[in-house]
Amino acid sequence: MEPIEILRANRRAKLDDLRRRGVDPFPTRFPVDGRVSEVAARFASLDTAALEESKPRVRLGGRVTAVRTHGKSAFLDLSDGDGRLQVYVKRDVVGEVPFALLETLDLGDFWGVEGELFRTRTGELSVKADAVTVLAKALHPWPEKWHGLTDRESRARQRYLDLATNPESRKVFLARAEIVRAVREFLAGRSFIEVETPMMHPIPGGATARPFVTHHNTLDMELFLRIAPELYLKRLVVGGLERVFEINRNFRNEGISTHHNPEFTMLEFYWAYASYEDLMDLTEEMLEGIARSVGGGISLPFGEMTVDWSRPWRRLSMRDAALQFGALRPEDLGERAALEATARRLGVADVSRLSSGKLLAEVFEVTAEAKLVDPTFVTDFPADISPLAKRKPGQPDLTERFELYVGGMELANAFTELNDPDDQRARFQEQVRLGGGVVDEDYVHALEHGMPPTAGEGIGIDRLVMLLTGSRSIRDVILFPLLRPKEG
Repeated sequence: MEPIEILRANRRAKLDDLRRRGVDPFPTRFPVDGRVSEVAARFASLDTAALEESKPRVRLGGRVTAVRTHGKSAFLDLSDGDGRLQVYVKRDVVGEVPFALLETLDLGDFWGVEGELFRTRTGELSVKADAVTVLAKALHPWPEKWHGLTDRESRARQRYLDLATNPESRKVFLARAEIVRAVREFLAGRSFIEVETPMMHPIPGGATARPFVTHHNTLDMELFLRIAPELYLKRLVVGGLERVFEINRNFRNEGISTHHNPEFTMLEFYWAYASYEDLMDLTEEMLEGIARSVGGGISLPFGEMTVDWSRPWRRLSMRDAALQFGALRPEDLGERAALEATARRLGVADVSRLSSGKLLAEVFEVTAEAKLVDPTFVTDFPADISPLAKRKPGQPDLTERFELYVGGMELANAFTELNDPDDQRARFQEQVRLGGGVVDEDYVHALEHGMPPTAGEGIGIDRLVMLLTGSRSIRDVILFPLLRPKEG
């Protein structure tokens, strides 16, 4: 047998041994006094004398991560992932039969212990066990003690092992929870209401993306997994909910990369009587605050870069960003022929098939996007690539839209919402003519009932977590990213 199979066979034999001894290797319950790390922190300040005087008793459960035997006694390390506590097990105290359970113990098993807290001669806080209980037998060998799972794909496939053996990975996901909590608290503190909207849509809308398609058998109708909640959230604004937000799962049947996962988390929020300029101010305030509270500062590493989150953030039009970072002349982005020539020179594909606004966006992506490290609002998007945004007064070819770029990638997309139903229908129809999108007549019908001036924004939660934790791949901040099936 392979060495790994021998180890598994040994663990199976110990499982059988437990059952022969009349011990349930997977008991139903074991009430505890708290998490291992919480108990360790609670009593950390008590010295030997204080512990001897108060004799605090604890009842704890955790994973065994180390075992050191010394004849008639043993030391175990009990862990909850965030902290550990040493347990002293002595045969004369726990009894011969319970002490013999150590013969069945492997790293990774869950044990429960009861006893008094004390400090060893070296001063380490420990539990002097007077009872031990097997809580769960681990049938697979635990990853190597010091290095855990190092292969990135293995870590994503077996996230349970990654979380248990890689403290840095655990910190990322605890930070993710804190970031989401901070977003909720920030918006709720400004009178935004959290809502839920459908994840299955009768038509794909709210963004330009390829949807996942499913079928409802009872209704015999085709449905699309949500690519964005935008049109439903704006229906709520029509209905009088003037400040709404949703932290939602979106699905886009597109590529997988370090910045993209087909299933991802977005924050979307809509604010009546506000404009995209109000959103820029709000976004600065929210994200700088979260960088300080969760990221630990306003100057944070991201790969080889350092992102400065301090306000105010730079604001550049899309055209000016392309000129500045692409070393281009204004005439290079002028008439259609010059724009096409510039795009071809920069390697943009299918130039003749793209609208002028799409050409400018492609030039921007090639020349500027990767160079926007510190938070930068890119504004003045062309109307032909912004079908849901309000036109800019006096410049009808542009819209009141921005995208926020940080660390060389897009983090947010926002605009003053288009609330003219006739203009909205015409924009939808133009998208259809160009080969993309659909006309959402129900949404237009909602607009015909009147929507006040409104601004809306979507922020990628996964990418925000990447930036605030220094994670360079999106799969490192999603607990269970989509992966190709494992071969063999």
